[in-house]
Amino acid sequence: MSERNREFGIFGARGIKGHEAIARQLDALAGFIATPVTTRRGLLARLHYLTRTPHAREAARAAGLTVTDRTLRAWLDGRRAPSKRNLERVETSYRTVRRQNVARYLLGRLNREGRGTRVEIHPLNQSQVTRPRQRVVEFRTLNVRQWDAIITAWSTADDRALDNAWVDQIVDLGSQWGQYEYVTNIGFAA
Repeated sequence: MSERNREFGIFGARGIKGHEAIARQLDALAGFIATPVTTRRGLLARLHYLTRTPHAREAARAAGLTVTDRTLRAWLDGRRAPSKRNLERVETSYRTVRRQNVARYLLGRLNREGRGTRVEIHPLNQSQVTRPRQRVVEFRTLNVRQWDAIITAWSTADDRALDNAWVDQIVDLGSQWGQYEYVTNIGFAA
């Protein structure tokens, strides 16, 4: 795709990739546990989420939480505390399993039986770009009707697929879609 930015920010523009903004918004809609995993309460909440059913335990193991059941019981009872590396595994496993569990619900809500969801695209910040080099980029809205590829890429944490799925959607903006590859923010609600 020749329209992709190769040297973003060379003249002072600021923003983030559109797919990163989409992932942030989907993460906000997923409703992750707010208490940090480093606190006892946060750790227990994540462990209960990951171990409450046999299906949840299996998903947690598939997501990378490979400690024994004995170790999990010791963490839950407070007899032992997980190492820093295991805390990271718990957090990663929790986020992965939560995304997988919420993906089907979000897909139904965002597709809305083919009606789609309106997405607000806030353009990149050009306040640090000199006047002659500034582009005319404005606030845009887009109705995304097919969220399948976006949700699938988000739930599997595949950045490349999420980027491609996002670009496939913004191509509908017309010939200047490349101006919205980097954005300040993207907003939508489910």
